[in-house]
Amino acid sequence: MLDGLPADGGLNIAHEADLSTLPGDAGLREALDLDSMDFLNLVAALHERTGRPIPEADYPKLFTLDGIASYLEDARA
Repeated sequence: MLDGLPADGGLNIAHEADLSTLPGDAGLREALDLDSMDFLNLVAALHERTGRPIPEADYPKLFTLDGIASYLEDARA
């Protein structure tokens, strides 16, 4: 999944949450009680870490840890 990153995935969201205990298919917004701004901060952090733009149409792909991992893998290809 997001191996090798800090407990929050290195994305500076939900600091009190340990993402390693969260099921990969769990909805992040619900599981971590993220509001819209938190989710946009997540998207911005992913953009910063990857250097790639993330179009709004792709946001639904980032709703779970599995989705983020898959998205990042696809971006590397």
